[in-house]
Amino acid sequence: MKPKISAGLMVQAAVLLGMEIVLSRFLSIATPMVKIGFAFVPLAICGMLLGPGWAALIGGLADFMGAIFFPIGPYFPGFTLTNALYGAVLGACLRLGRGAWWQVGLGVAVNQLVLGVFLSAFWLHLLYGSPYWGLIPIRVAQGAILFVVQFVVIRLIQRPVGRYAAFAQQRHLIQG
Repeated sequence: MKPKISAGLMVQAAVLLGMEIVLSRFLSIATPMVKIGFAFVPLAICGMLLGPGWAALIGGLADFMGAIFFPIGPYFPGFTLTNALYGAVLGACLRLGRGAWWQVGLGVAVNQLVLGVFLSAFWLHLLYGSPYWGLIPIRVAQGAILFVVQFVVIRLIQRPVGRYAAFAQQRHLIQG
C-alpha cells in the first residue's frame, strides 16, 4: 500500500531530506574519487518507513539540492540518478515487514557493488576522464569497507525505526 500523503508524512520526508544533505555535504569525507560518510542512514530510514519510491525521491532531491546549494564539485546528474537508485534499492529491501539480515545484506551489496563500484566509476570516468578500469580497485576497496559499516549500522537502527513506525502508524503519520 502506498503511503497516503499527509502533513506528517511530508514533515518526515523533509527531515530525512535535510539529514541526508547535512550528512552528505558536511559530515562526510569526500575526495574527487572516494566519498565516505553516513548519508545512507536517512535513506535507509526513509526506505524502512516509506518505501522505495519515497527513498528514491529523497535520494535524488538530496543530491540535487546538496549539489546546488553546497557544491563539493561540479554538478553531474549521473550522481543524482545513482543516489535515487541507492534509495530505491534500500527501500525495496528494507520496507517494513522486510529487513531480515540477508535482505539488508542484499540491498547494501547491490548498492555497493553495482551502484558504488561500477556505476559511480562510470560517472567519474565520464566527468573527469579517469580510466574506468583504473577506478575499479579504488571503488572495490571503498565498497568493501562501506558494506560492513552500512550493514552493521542498518541492522542497529532497524529495531528503533520499527518501534517508531509502530508509534507513527498509531498516530496515522505513516501507513504500514
